[in-house]
Amino acid sequence: MNNVVALYQPKTGKLTVAYSPDGKTRLLENPPRFTWMPARLEEERYGLQLSSSPEFGDGETETFGPLSCNFHTPDRALAPGRYYWRYALLKPGTDDPMDRDSEWGAVRSFEVPEGLPETPLPSRNTRYAHAVSGRPRLWLGDDRLAAFREKVKADPGGTGWDEFYEKSVLPWLEKPLIAEPSPYPNNRRVAALWRRMYMDCQEVLYAIRHMSVAGVVLEDGELLQQAKEWLLHAARWNPEGTTSRDYNDEAAFRIAGALAWGYDWLHDVLSEAERAEVRRSLFRRTEQVAFHVMERSKIHHVPYDSHAVRSLSSVLVPCCLALLEEEPEAREWLDYTIEYYSALYTPWGGEDGGWAEGPMYWTTGMAFVTEAMNLLRNYTGIDLYKRPFFRKTGDFPLYVFSPDTIRTSFCDMSNLGEPPSLKTGFNIRQFAGITGNPYYQWYYEQVKARDTEADGKFYNYGWWDFRFDEMMYRLDYPQVEAKPPSNLAPLKWFRDVGWVAMHSRMEDPSEHIMLLAKSSPYGSISHSHGDQNAFVLHAYGEPLAIESGYYGAFGSTLHTQWRRQTRSKNTLLIDGKGQYAGTDKRKNMEASGTILEAAYRGEYPYTRMDATPAYREEVPYLRRFEREIYFVRSSYFILVDHIDLDRPGRVDWLFHTLHPMKLGRQAFAVRGEKADMDVRFVYCSSGELQLSQSDTFEGVDPEELEGLGNHWHLKAVTREAAGHRIVTLLVPMKKSAPKYVSHFMDDQDHGVHLYFTEEGETHKVEVPKVYST
Repeated sequence: MNNVVALYQPKTGKLTVAYSPDGKTRLLENPPRFTWMPARLEEERYGLQLSSSPEFGDGETETFGPLSCNFHTPDRALAPGRYYWRYALLKPGTDDPMDRDSEWGAVRSFEVPEGLPETPLPSRNTRYAHAVSGRPRLWLGDDRLAAFREKVKADPGGTGWDEFYEKSVLPWLEKPLIAEPSPYPNNRRVAALWRRMYMDCQEVLYAIRHMSVAGVVLEDGELLQQAKEWLLHAARWNPEGTTSRDYNDEAAFRIAGALAWGYDWLHDVLSEAERAEVRRSLFRRTEQVAFHVMERSKIHHVPYDSHAVRSLSSVLVPCCLALLEEEPEAREWLDYTIEYYSALYTPWGGEDGGWAEGPMYWTTGMAFVTEAMNLLRNYTGIDLYKRPFFRKTGDFPLYVFSPDTIRTSFCDMSNLGEPPSLKTGFNIRQFAGITGNPYYQWYYEQVKARDTEADGKFYNYGWWDFRFDEMMYRLDYPQVEAKPPSNLAPLKWFRDVGWVAMHSRMEDPSEHIMLLAKSSPYGSISHSHGDQNAFVLHAYGEPLAIESGYYGAFGSTLHTQWRRQTRSKNTLLIDGKGQYAGTDKRKNMEASGTILEAAYRGEYPYTRMDATPAYREEVPYLRRFEREIYFVRSSYFILVDHIDLDRPGRVDWLFHTLHPMKLGRQAFAVRGEKADMDVRFVYCSSGELQLSQSDTFEGVDPEELEGLGNHWHLKAVTREAAGHRIVTLLVPMKKSAPKYVSHFMDDQDHGVHLYFTEEGETHKVEVPKVYST
């Protein structure tokens, strides 16, 4: 072929998409998801070839394209066997998948085993063939609307309509229109004003969506007129102003969603001129988000932009569905979104269903993505819930954010100090409806029974309306019978995100013991922290070892100087220095950890973690920091820390709790309200540790701490040495049932043999001496 040049195939990095399938990583679904690094930054168009032969012979090869991005999901499952693939750049503007601008790239192979979940994606030319005609398109199509209207008439209570109408519709008939938000003083963001802006915009979404839906379902002219007034009012706000994507993206997401729901549901009661007015504003707001996602953030190249990924769900799905067939770009943006969901979603987890940003951002992410999945499934028939991640992700809150626990998880948490939020419960019930898992339904029922005043909390009211959620769920999904998780395995390893949970008696809050440990390949990126090899512990209804601090606001000193930093975690400092937790995304990702093992030692849960890379930026002379954790007899924990340095240094062993601690010579005690915990350093290779505690938040603006309770921080400091071995015994106990674990040491050979005995049962741990390593 004339004028064909070599294909540029850049190397992948920590932050980029990978070349996949690569023949090394096990396939999770059929067909595989093809991804590669972009060959150029503009006018990308690709041809992709898939063959049963490495020679790509005629009759053995299928060609896909033109593809406008560096990822692709085929529209059919593959027969089991060995396959080969390659890609090339196509000429700009071509419609021929063989009209190449470059040579074919490297040939990669993969094996398709039998029995994988089959999750093909319909091609662009057939993707909307089964889409319902008419309006509305969001949630209820024209074909389902009449049936729902009859259900509401017959059973307003059973459908959830009564409560929705009374509490989520009628109040808006009496409320005045909300003014367009004013700019920040000197256009510098202020956290309280930022939150007020998006809360106001959320209320605009509630008013428009709820009155529009109610007006159409009830065929109520007054409601329709009121909804229309709100819609036109919001459409006249300046799309380039205070609610633009670049000024306050949270506000922008909400106004775009409000316009989408209003435009779709009120379409038939708007005049042509009114439709055009709303459509112009809706299109521009959608365009802002699409441009940021696809051209600036480029989440198909570097996928770790939390807000950009979320905006696919909260903006591009509802807005593009509302604009489809009226604005050509809407189809392009919707195709990108659906293909991203199929091929690259989610960058924050994998087969095990984990979420690297933690359970509160799982809650936010899943709330929006499940709403988007439901809208897509109802309108197009595409069921993305068949993907492995969605079949398993309900396990994540179940194990790492159990319904009775407080302060017992990692990452940014807007509800710190409270049990899991009701929206987490609603999310996991969604997955109960999808999978039929009875433990997920149990979780939902536990949270719902506890969180009885959810509506007034800003992280609920400013994000979603439970009555609208309830009404949608009752129509779309079956009721699943709950089952307490009394027979769940006591050890759960989320390999995809590097979290390990250990549990005993999850089904009974008064007996429940939980330890959660983390050493993650995601390091401290996005809403993650510098907490590799850290742990938290909750027992008998009370948090005993916590991640210290309060969330406040993203970017506050409480967030950046305390919560994100290693000094607020139950892990180690080396010579007073911790893990990298700054603002450089590359360094965040490199400041990672690894779960080396999570298995059973005999009958006891055990894990071994390595956080060495996490300290490389701040402590380049650290050669190793590994931590082992044993959960013995579903009763007590043993931690073994291995630290090796290229030069002598001190180790600060850190621990945080809600209560002042009683310090001993080589021990300390936590005295809570429902539970206590005795902690003892049973061995330290460099000699006795020096214990101290404080209740200050180092580096935090005092104004941000006003009205917030103190936490207590223990520091146990070693002597200087090039190698350290520290063994710690943690014994949680009920207030009403004191206990102890006796221990002794034998070090006659090259190892230290430690024996722990409770109720006549002895467990042995062997620790190599420093000189023998």
